[in-house]
Amino acid sequence: MTAHRRHLSRRGLLTTTAALAIPALHLPAAAAADRTDRTERPVVQQLTSAAYPLDTTAPAGGTADLRPLGELIGDSLVVGLGEATHGSHEFFTLKHRVFRYLVAERGFTAFALEASWTAGLEIDEFLQGGDGDARRVADRTLAGSPWHREEFADLISWMRDHNRRNPGRPVHFLGADLGLPALGDRVFRRVLDAVRAARPQDAARLADLYAPLRPLDDAIGYLGRPVAERRANAELARRAGELTSALGDDPAVQHARVIADTFAFLAMDPADPATVAAAEQLRDRAMAQNVLWWQRRTGHRILLSAHNGHAGYASTMPELYPDPQGAQLRRALGGRYTAIGTTFDRGAFLTTAAGAGGAWRPVSVPPAAPGSVEHTLDQVRHRDFYLPLRRLPAAARAWLATPHPTYDAGTTFTPEPLPVLAPAAAYDVLIHLHEVTAARELTP
Repeated sequence: MTAHRRHLSRRGLLTTTAALAIPALHLPAAAAADRTDRTERPVVQQLTSAAYPLDTTAPAGGTADLRPLGELIGDSLVVGLGEATHGSHEFFTLKHRVFRYLVAERGFTAFALEASWTAGLEIDEFLQGGDGDARRVADRTLAGSPWHREEFADLISWMRDHNRRNPGRPVHFLGADLGLPALGDRVFRRVLDAVRAARPQDAARLADLYAPLRPLDDAIGYLGRPVAERRANAELARRAGELTSALGDDPAVQHARVIADTFAFLAMDPADPATVAAAEQLRDRAMAQNVLWWQRRTGHRILLSAHNGHAGYASTMPELYPDPQGAQLRRALGGRYTAIGTTFDRGAFLTTAAGAGGAWRPVSVPPAAPGSVEHTLDQVRHRDFYLPLRRLPAAARAWLATPHPTYDAGTTFTPEPLPVLAPAAAYDVLIHLHEVTAARELTP
């Protein structure tokens, strides 16, 4: 396995076909651990003084412990709340809890997820009074993604109930990603219908451009087609987007851009690291544009749920993500974007052995080793807490600015060697959980 493929397997859409082995992490001797503790004692003391205890990750209950977090968020229009794994129950319920608080007390009205753009359209239609029930909607729209979990069915159910109780102030759901793992056909129909209504002279040409592309029900399977065919299709989608741009600010223009970006992403050559890296960078750019389009069109304040490496300003894989979604949102919104990362010390989460499209299974990791981000954070005198990363005393500030090994699991997980990251380079706020458990399979 090449270094490139080893890194790609941790979070990207693609991965190797090698089976994933999870060896035990090598923990230093007790004497080394003692020396680490003594060396970092001032850091831990300063982190403890700055930290705010987190009472629970469960969605229901009081919110007094989240009010300092609300002050840290301030007047942000978009808050990126990351996850160190794509398969932890506590990270998913934490996002539900934070969103409830932001809706109730900070004026937020949209939840954006690192999920298919078209899945988001269907979920939002349901939230605004469409037919069906939350579990079936979640099962249908999130199938094949890491968020096909009970926790997200619960979130969608709460959002629907909120809208029934508050018809004058509904909440919305946005799929911030490309059409992955499926684009479907509905989004093509929306673009075609809009062009037929506003520019009928272009309708036949647009239908011809889209004919070889629709529907796209299996993006992973589509990657098995010849590269030349996929690149030709990407050009058709690009030309269709140009044709549709004549509609001005009609939402169909945004839908056509998502279609074009999706096919451009899928034109990569999985055997060529350069095209894979370019596709991953295109994806982060597209996700940032999708969130910005929604925010500027609606005026909503948005909680964005994504992997740490997309929500933050820096990634553990700079060769694939040199300019993450969070960095792009910060440039666009300035101080009105806030990046919140998450860490955990130990526990279980879901991952795959075969990458996107593979079966998810639980993986367990031991307490984090001395020298890691998580080991130091877990010495803070709160079980779970959140920590502002700006304006801290010198020792804590220097530690946060230094790269350390950290747990990072997306689609798949490679335990050795752990990647490194300087928390202060990536986030404004960090939430640390002592232990996580595997997310719950959705059973409709």
